[in-house]
Amino acid sequence: MDHAPNAVATPIRSICCIGAGYVGGPTMAVIADRCPHVQVTVVDLNAARIAAWNDPDLSRLPVYEPGLDAVVGRARGRNLSFSTAVDAAIAEADMVFISVNTPTKTRGLGAGQASDLRWVEACARQVARCAQGHTIVVEKSTLPVRTAEAIRAILAAAERESEGPTPSFSVLSNPEFLAEGTAISDLEQPDRVLIGGEDPAAVEALAGLYGAWVPPDRILRTNVWSSELSKLTANAFLAQRISSINAIAAFCESSGADVQEVARAIGTDSRIGPKFLKAGPGFGGSCFQKDILNLVYLCRHEGLDEVAHYWEAVVTLNTWQQHRIARLVVNRLFGTVTGKRLAILGFAFKADTNDTRESPAIRIAGDLLEEGAQLAIHDFKVPAERMAADLGLEPTPPDAGGGPGAAALSGEGAWWPAASPEEAVAGADAALILTEWQAYSALDWAALASRMRQPAWVFDARGVADAAAVQAAGLRLWRVGQGESAP
Repeated sequence: MDHAPNAVATPIRSICCIGAGYVGGPTMAVIADRCPHVQVTVVDLNAARIAAWNDPDLSRLPVYEPGLDAVVGRARGRNLSFSTAVDAAIAEADMVFISVNTPTKTRGLGAGQASDLRWVEACARQVARCAQGHTIVVEKSTLPVRTAEAIRAILAAAERESEGPTPSFSVLSNPEFLAEGTAISDLEQPDRVLIGGEDPAAVEALAGLYGAWVPPDRILRTNVWSSELSKLTANAFLAQRISSINAIAAFCESSGADVQEVARAIGTDSRIGPKFLKAGPGFGGSCFQKDILNLVYLCRHEGLDEVAHYWEAVVTLNTWQQHRIARLVVNRLFGTVTGKRLAILGFAFKADTNDTRESPAIRIAGDLLEEGAQLAIHDFKVPAERMAADLGLEPTPPDAGGGPGAAALSGEGAWWPAASPEEAVAGADAALILTEWQAYSALDWAALASRMRQPAWVFDARGVADAAAVQAAGLRLWRVGQGESAP
């Protein structure tokens, strides 16, 4: 559907966003920055997270995104606030964004594929209980098709059962299309803003907010169902490109072709384009796998088994790529890594973020730990406690003299955080580059090689290392989609 832009819209004066995570925090910060006349309150029940958003030291924000600190610094204390007072913020708001986590269900109907919507439903019920007057409710979380229908049913019940002044609601879908690491530029200069809804006035009220900085031709209006499905489809298509180029990368390694040259050649085709053709250890993050599995579940629910199998294969190949890299490391290191030190360079799922959700490093490191490896893990933004939670294993550093710890002597896998790449590679048989931090492309491999146990390897799963410098340092090199080369 396409609403007429001249539909009468009530000006929005106050916004409440439920959820202070990777989507809610940056999105609301940019809206507040670009719409100084609108009061924006981000609420969350996690008091520690809210305290971090309110920390006077902007370098301690709970979400790391380039440019986010500057945006928060301009708006916080003016028209942007962070609070745990959820009920009060809902009551004061003209518009409520629901931006809570929607993880994949771990048990029950649809376990392993369907989205767990318990937090979304809880938010809808809280809005129904606390809202006053007319409130526009906006889905901002990534949600399966027809979720808005459930939210609308909950809110409609509140309209019928109200004993005081009757509240009223409009429900919109406004999916986010952010890429972590570039979220602020994605918000400030979006390819498109998608708004799905059946109430023209509500649609135009939200469009009016974005219109403060987004060109009119980039604000797309659809029905709710198309909006919800567009988000799942966009992520499925992007993930499919990553699995496709990684499948070709494996073939390149076997055949002698170079995946970078292949990607460059096909990327010049205007029908394909160059983006998302970078071979690597597979996709990660909070959305791609979750959204594809949800799409698989929905397709099976509709009896479209062949379609479900197609999209499921995208996730299967992604997992295979990560296991393949771990197996390759073991095979190149004389068939065993038990007791050997390996440097893991990068733990975030991509550069310029501290997010580790579904990071390829988790599965690769986990496989190596199962093989008894001793891992020194370095990342510029991921703290050790996050690594421990993701690996399900507390850190066990080597003994004070630098010798093997008890785990190494027993053949058990162990890991510890390293403060720098230099510290990580000390005594290591190999270094694995698993996150494409820019600094890893400029490492002094001659200096690093002198710290490693020879013969040593560099496994560049991101294709960012200076290949000539690695080989000149006397190190063996494996690069994704190119295979191995001797010094």
